[in-house]
Amino acid sequence: MFDKLKKSLSNAVKSIGEKELNEKDIDKIFSDLQISLLESDVAQEAIDDLAERMKKELVGQKVEKGDKMQQFVKNKLEEYLLQMFEKAGTVNLVANINTKKARKEPYIIVFLGINGTGKTTTIAKVANMLKKNSFSLVIAAGDTHRAGAIEQISQHAANLSIKVIAQRYGADPAAVGRDAILHAKSNRIDVVLVDTAGRMQTSKNLMDEMGKIIRVVNPDLKIFIGDSLAGNDTINQAREFFQYTKFDGAILTKTDADVKGGAAISIAHITGKPVLYLGVGQGYDDLVPFDAKSFVNSILGGNIEG
Repeated sequence: MFDKLKKSLSNAVKSIGEKELNEKDIDKIFSDLQISLLESDVAQEAIDDLAERMKKELVGQKVEKGDKMQQFVKNKLEEYLLQMFEKAGTVNLVANINTKKARKEPYIIVFLGINGTGKTTTIAKVANMLKKNSFSLVIAAGDTHRAGAIEQISQHAANLSIKVIAQRYGADPAAVGRDAILHAKSNRIDVVLVDTAGRMQTSKNLMDEMGKIIRVVNPDLKIFIGDSLAGNDTINQAREFFQYTKFDGAILTKTDADVKGGAAISIAHITGKPVLYLGVGQGYDDLVPFDAKSFVNSILGGNIEG
């Protein structure tokens, strides 16, 4: 995974000579790096911020005898990325659910995103993960627009032995979510997972409808589902969805096939919200927590001196 981004950063670092860096050197490094980062799905504003921060930190730096300038710059890149992910924070989902469970209230999660990102499968993966943590669940089939959506989520739920609350196609999705919450409260169910229609971020009517769902359901957690292979489309979707919903975190799908790796950096930088999990396959167990240190190591690790 993330081979392209790793190679881009490695090549930029290798181009640095063993000398004191001046502003011209930093400009040259980032001029070479910018195109590669853009091709690796890193958003322009993230690149600009990185360049500005690195220039402030690196210009005039003198490296002690025996150290290598490449390693010094690599360490600064690592520090920058880790600080960015740290600023985005984390969500301890299990702990948060347990907090509401102690108050005998269901924990409500709404899933957002467009069709084709793997949203329905991701909901099933989250359900499977939470079930393995001994939580009881109900799923609200809130995608009442796409033909086959209710059947698809119902099949996943049947595979996992989880109840689904559904209405007819064309029904008010906010009402479906409300019904699922009432069911959870009356049956002491721990978690409500609310599916929503996979809508284009440019459709104001559908985005407004999504706003209504959030107001009615009042979720504890709003999760954006993004396809890591969709490049700038995913970044633009995250930007627009965040503007409308102020989602709390993201899950990136199909990362097992992602050689670029920039989507995680872009979403964290643009929204200031964490990447929570990575989808790494089609199976219900193919969902792993996003670990910033492991991610940064995967794109900066290894021998960069070539």
